[in-house]
Amino acid sequence: MSVQMRRHSQAGFTLLETMISLAVLTIGVLGLAAMLGSGLQYMTMSQYDYIAQTKATETVESIFTARNMGQATWSTICNVGSTVCTGGIFLVAAQPLCDPGPDGIVGTADDFNGSACNVASDAILLPTSAGTVNATTANRVPLSSFQFLRTIAITAVPGVANLRQIQVTITYKAAGRFQRTYTMTTDISNFS
Repeated sequence: MSVQMRRHSQAGFTLLETMISLAVLTIGVLGLAAMLGSGLQYMTMSQYDYIAQTKATETVESIFTARNMGQATWSTICNVGSTVCTGGIFLVAAQPLCDPGPDGIVGTADDFNGSACNVASDAILLPTSAGTVNATTANRVPLSSFQFLRTIAITAVPGVANLRQIQVTITYKAAGRFQRTYTMTTDISNFS
């Protein structure tokens, strides 16, 4: 009788308890895998956020340099057809990111050779995992493949005659489906 009592007093996991615990563990692991996938997508998008920020900064610097070097006068630092001034040189609608044309200023009509910009040269070099930048094709990202577009809006600052606001908006499609926008706003004065 004592032998039978010992057998019944031993406890362990039943098959049902084991299956329930495996189901809970599987749900947890699948949740972590989904989170890892989303994290990798957002990490990939960060390099395109960097490109958008760099291109917006490049545009603003180009406008300031054109003013400082005398390539653009105060009367031309506005959008084409603007009520702010006559003779504006900056295009109004969203345009593909092109290298600057003969005037050296990005976002103007001479950036386009005919009806389209030079898509082959419009790329950005990204740093390698070691943090260095070299001119290999492995680190070259063509901007046309992500539908990068730039909009330059130059408006008058109310109540201040020699001050205008520049708003550069870069839009692009990241990871093949996310429409992203980066906007940089700054002021420019008539005086360099």
